[in-house]
Amino acid sequence: MTPDWDELELDDELIDVLRAADINKPAKVQQAVIPAALEGHDLLVNSPTGTGKTLAFLLPAIQHLLDFPRRHPGSARILILAPTRELAQQIAEQADAFGETTNLKTVLITGGVNYGSQHQALQANHDIVVATPGRLLDLIGADQYELESVEWLVIDEADRMLDMGFTSAVKQLVNEARNLKQTLLFSATLDSTGVQRFSAEIQKEPQQITIDPPKRERGKIVQRWYQADTAAHKFKLLERILGEYKGRRIIFVRTRERVEELAGKLQSAGVKTLTLRGDMPQSDRQRIIARMEKFEDSTLIATDVAARGIDIDDIEVVINFDLPKQADVYLHRIGRTARAGKSGVAVALVEAHDAELLGRIERYQKVKMERRVIDDLRPQYKFPTPGKSKKKKAKKKKAK
Repeated sequence: MTPDWDELELDDELIDVLRAADINKPAKVQQAVIPAALEGHDLLVNSPTGTGKTLAFLLPAIQHLLDFPRRHPGSARILILAPTRELAQQIAEQADAFGETTNLKTVLITGGVNYGSQHQALQANHDIVVATPGRLLDLIGADQYELESVEWLVIDEADRMLDMGFTSAVKQLVNEARNLKQTLLFSATLDSTGVQRFSAEIQKEPQQITIDPPKRERGKIVQRWYQADTAAHKFKLLERILGEYKGRRIIFVRTRERVEELAGKLQSAGVKTLTLRGDMPQSDRQRIIARMEKFEDSTLIATDVAARGIDIDDIEVVINFDLPKQADVYLHRIGRTARAGKSGVAVALVEAHDAELLGRIERYQKVKMERRVIDDLRPQYKFPTPGKSKKKKAKKKKAK
């Protein structure tokens, strides 16, 4: 039986905010993390996207501030690092929801925003800083901020943080927080990402918590793949699939160049699209996300970095036009759909040279994806069995 919020030793003012938002019971990750965090442990948490991990670290962090109030105004005692601006903004918005009842102030620090306004915000009294590593390091390097008062460090989506090249930046920030007492590190995967090695370098005997999605959550995303013989065949499959799924749709490609190329082709075919690239100014990114949220029938083409941390309601289908090279990236992609208890569909368009990537994704998930065929777009060529070519090579090597 799921425990109530009262059993997690949270103040009534926090519980009132949760219940006002119709969050009446703690999620599995919150049940596991909140007590362990309040006991003072460093935590290494393996939790899939969409399981409620933001509240899992925000609630104990805020409770810590309430349990041990400071005597004088000052700088942040809680530092939360996120890999992208969008994710940092979402975390800050959730923290702000508790600000009115607790009088705790959160400051958001990301790239794409004027330095002067951020410096001004940091000069005022505040309790929590939510930041992307690069911009925060810039401010520290310019002697506009210091982390002497930080007691808790939370690193969200650590696997993506490392993949995006923030390892040294995070280590620098850890060194700057000289009075750090506790570190909470969250990752959607601990496999083949270096997260555990990174944890060993910055944490002290962390308690490891692994959260599997509830059984009812696992089947929420229906996963399908279609074989594409050629680039032209692949595009025809995409057009047909877009016609099949109405509503909000996200198409993932590997590079920024592919974003514009595919957008041009779809526009010529009469499909209106929005595009999101990692090099866009923050104001443009926010405008595009706002348009996506405004129109129920919209199509977004994005790279992994650009779409990281985006939480848009009612994504009908996620289409992997290009399969990612890493299986955990695939999981992050499809996690854009089936949010807030709803179901969704994930589609992969797979060319012959992607067969091994498909096999890798299936092995990683321990799930066999459903192969689909559109009658008048049937593939003409034999598709290699995922993983088979690799096994053949291994056998030949052994025979030698």
